[in-house]
Amino acid sequence: MFNRKNTNQIVINGKTISVQGNNISVINNKVYVDGKLVEEGLSGTVEVSFVGDLASLETDGSTTVRGDVQGDVDAGGSVDCGDVKGSVDAGGSISCGTVGGNVDAGGSVSMRR
Repeated sequence: MFNRKNTNQIVINGKTISVQGNNISVINNKVYVDGKLVEEGLSGTVEVSFVGDLASLETDGSTTVRGDVQGDVDAGGSVDCGDVKGSVDAGGSISCGTVGGNVDAGGSVSMRR
């Protein structure tokens, strides 16, 4: 389903980055797409917003996904997203559509239909 490379946008601390790929990791102030480093040297609290559908997302901060996630979402902060076919693990609150897997939140959980 995600064999083709989609061009999507990641907004990090107000800076928009166009990327091709579907597996996003934002760890230690670096952004990886499909395992390839695409941005580094981020500072402060990293807020991630993604436009498009994802295969998976891992971040040590909060995130907003304006689309669906086909796999899992793992975030150190809060998560706001569309439908997730996998599990959602967040250090903060979770606000998503339907979740096909487990939900683990450090804060409140809100599921939209």
